[in-house]
Amino acid sequence: MKIGLYFGTYNPIHVGHLIIANHMAEFADLDQIWMVVTPHNPLKKKSTLLDDHQRLQMVYLATEDYPKIRPSDIEFKLPQPSYTVNTLVHLHEKYPTHDFSLIMGEDNLKTLHKWKNYEVLLEHYNIYVYPRLEDKGRTGEAISEEEENIELKSHPKVHIIDAPIVEISSTFIRNSIKEGKNIQPLLPPKVWEYIDHNNFYKK
Repeated sequence: MKIGLYFGTYNPIHVGHLIIANHMAEFADLDQIWMVVTPHNPLKKKSTLLDDHQRLQMVYLATEDYPKIRPSDIEFKLPQPSYTVNTLVHLHEKYPTHDFSLIMGEDNLKTLHKWKNYEVLLEHYNIYVYPRLEDKGRTGEAISEEEENIELKSHPKVHIIDAPIVEISSTFIRNSIKEGKNIQPLLPPKVWEYIDHNNFYKK
């Protein structure tokens, strides 16, 4: 079975995440998408980050009607900080018959060379990349970084997927809730109900 791993804090998960995950499930050659919830690093204080299991619950609520998409808490059980290469080793031990790939945005592909053992990832795993809007304000820096990583886009393990460009951020959602704005359309209905019921992000 071909599994695409879509990592994120999902704080909270929103419709943009679902659009990308569903597009990869339907239009890339993947059988399932696992939305891997990144745990809170205990060494870093981040008051805006909900508890690991609360964020996992939101991913459950968001994906329960999508048979090809499932939540994963695999990194909750691993040492912190979580490195993708270590997570993949653990997954191979637990699911030896599965073929794992990575899903990431173009922005992450540009910084892939800074990841731990990124050469190992490129050698052994397919990487499915969805487009992100370029930051128009970063002229010189953006160009030089793109030139530095242009070979990554043409790497045989990198697959650029023509997915919808969705520019919704969890930070914007959290800030909007704090300001009392109605951002209901940006969240799966059950996730909105869960956040509203628990008064998350209001302080």
